[in-house]
Amino acid sequence: MSQPRQLDTPLYRLLHNDDVKGFNAQKPQEGDVDLSGGDFRGLDLRALDAERISFTDAYFRGADLRGLDLRNAQLEGASIAHAQISGAYFPVELTADEILMSMNFGTRLRYRTR
Repeated sequence: MSQPRQLDTPLYRLLHNDDVKGFNAQKPQEGDVDLSGGDFRGLDLRALDAERISFTDAYFRGADLRGLDLRNAQLEGASIAHAQISGAYFPVELTADEILMSMNFGTRLRYRTR
């Protein structure tokens, strides 16, 4: 399992500097955005456009994800320990139990295969 890390990309720096509006404006209109393995601890991401973002193995401990639409984001292996998730949409492949385990115990999210 990889450790969360500071990513060396302009988009990641915008998020880490609490500039979610700037991130949304600079995010490419097409293609995926790779923020895999990123450290997002304690960040307020409520206004984030998470469409097509790979948060694989990312770390969201204590982050504010309220109201976020993560249905089309990749969250495999991410941890949402103690994050605020009220009103957030998650990928349909994630079960409620999986989300709760990650919230309460910091386990990595695992997708349910169909």
